[in-house]
Amino acid sequence: MNNPVDFGTYDYVVIGSGSAGSAIAARLAEMPSSSVLVLEAGPAADNFWLTWPIGYAKILANPDLMWPFESEPEPNLNGRRISAMRGRVVGGGSSVNGMIYVRGDASDYDTWRQLGNAGWAYKDVLPYFRKAERYERGSSTYHGDDGPIGVEGVRWRNPLAEAFIDAAESVGIPRTDDFCGATMEGVGYYQSSTWKGRRSSAAGYLRRMKAQKNLNLVPNALVTGLILEGRVARGVRFERDGVQHNVQARREVILSSGSIVTPKLLQLSGIGPGALLQEHGIAVAHDLPGVGENLIDHLSAKRGYTTSSSYTMNAMMQSLPAKAWAGLQYLTTRMGPLAASVASAGGFARTRPEVEVPDVQLFMIPFNSGEYWDKLAKASSFQIVMCQLRPESRGHVRIASSDPYASPVIAPNYLSDPRDVQTTLDGMRLIQKIGVAGPLRALESRQTQPQTPDESDESLLSYIRETAITTWHHVGTCKMGNDALAVVDAELKVHGIDRLRVVDGSIMPTLISGNTNAACIMIGEKGADIVKQAAKR
Repeated sequence: MNNPVDFGTYDYVVIGSGSAGSAIAARLAEMPSSSVLVLEAGPAADNFWLTWPIGYAKILANPDLMWPFESEPEPNLNGRRISAMRGRVVGGGSSVNGMIYVRGDASDYDTWRQLGNAGWAYKDVLPYFRKAERYERGSSTYHGDDGPIGVEGVRWRNPLAEAFIDAAESVGIPRTDDFCGATMEGVGYYQSSTWKGRRSSAAGYLRRMKAQKNLNLVPNALVTGLILEGRVARGVRFERDGVQHNVQARREVILSSGSIVTPKLLQLSGIGPGALLQEHGIAVAHDLPGVGENLIDHLSAKRGYTTSSSYTMNAMMQSLPAKAWAGLQYLTTRMGPLAASVASAGGFARTRPEVEVPDVQLFMIPFNSGEYWDKLAKASSFQIVMCQLRPESRGHVRIASSDPYASPVIAPNYLSDPRDVQTTLDGMRLIQKIGVAGPLRALESRQTQPQTPDESDESLLSYIRETAITTWHHVGTCKMGNDALAVVDAELKVHGIDRLRVVDGSIMPTLISGNTNAACIMIGEKGADIVKQAAKR
């Protein structure tokens, strides 16, 4: 291999420009005396479909914008390989996701604090959620109004979504108009990370800093490993346009590559389970058993329905006038189906009265399709989807070889804990109640999935094992804490390695109750303050 090209020295080198990486990089660049380099494996976020909310379907099918990861055969999902694809573009997951903006329940963060992570209770993280937001309704106790991430109400209210909300209310779920307010529980229209009908991603942090000379964003830069001097992080190795480069970090290296790539890079650099590293011929710089362990994800299961309502994507795609009207409506008002997130309506519910906080999330998705939204059904159709909010099953991410270009071994181990099986069954039965309630019956809703002979546990679980998929909320593989499997401390410093932090969703010790994008942005905001305080010291 040719000698790597010297890429210079920066105070901070941030690996990844996703939800957390964009936030921490931009905030660190607010210190005028500091220089910040951001290395992003994917291209700039200038693809046409990255701006239109409806474009997520096109994005997921674009290999130039996605890491095409998938799991090992899942033993409790009939040996199927489940997608684990991730955003590979400036803005990361926030540039390619379904744009649903929720934070999780306050108890999620209080649990982190109870696990020994000082400074991570809900009262501690709420200011960072507010700091990140530009909320259309203005500033309040729970919302901010001048942050980089636009957050607004749904821009496609329609009779089908209203019928779903009414049906959920009829079975005892209260209506709410703010899942990020005083309480998360309820059903209603989701807020979305859009602004005036366009996707609002974490890349907005970097756009704000575009004129700053102390921040350098380098796209198409694939990091292949860290440069260590003993147990001190000194820099980063990366490849760009076929050329190898070395860059030095004067103060810190910050890993913000997400719950799949971050542990992979640590392991490739000799930080991780010693036996795993030795198996692949990697010199052990620091035996840290928890790197790549504690993988957690939300598993989604659904019921599909046909309906007489024309307010579905399936119906719209069968009608040239409907498509034309949707396009005209979006171009002139930024409203309508083309301005919608993946699920306009949904909510958080308890499957049993004795559960203290919601244990399932619901999504009413106004189309039905193949496994990964690849083939729309011809009939006017919709789905009601559920996921268990706090799964107990744990998996792992481990390198498959010393080759930095090889995909890692990803094993979520879905439904390996019997408590997850029971909650998923309970969630599916809650969906059934909603689906047959009067407001949806009035729209002639008829269940088409599952087509099981009965609603017994055995039949329903067989259907779940054959059809359930990821919600792409993988977290936890570099968890925060002080136990034997913890990777970072409460200041996000990697245990046993100086000048190295992890700032992304992999630090979550437990999975939050809902979509993870807002929480990852918060982690970036809080991580930036932690690093700034360290710089002052």
